[in-house]
Amino acid sequence: MSRILSNVHKSAKRLHDAGHLDTVTMWKFDALCLPPKRTLSAEDVQQIRARNQVSQAVFAAFLGVGKTTVQQWEQGLKKPSGPAAKLLDLVDRKGLSALT
Repeated sequence: MSRILSNVHKSAKRLHDAGHLDTVTMWKFDALCLPPKRTLSAEDVQQIRARNQVSQAVFAAFLGVGKTTVQQWEQGLKKPSGPAAKLLDLVDRKGLSALT
């Protein structure tokens, strides 16, 4: 998030906390300030799994997908999208313990 957007979000949060900004509007600010959607390559998925020191089967179980799906991601046959991409990004930033 840019410094300007971060400051705008902090100001909106203070206004919300003080009761001058309704919750729905605050949600809109939250949504605008989400990090950009990340595109994960096959190598990214392999590295995330390797850093967490788990097999494809265990990694798949943590993510709630099939082992074949993880294999296809790592071979570049498919790209993780939607909730799977979000989970992979979370695991990349915080480790598998974030999912337990």
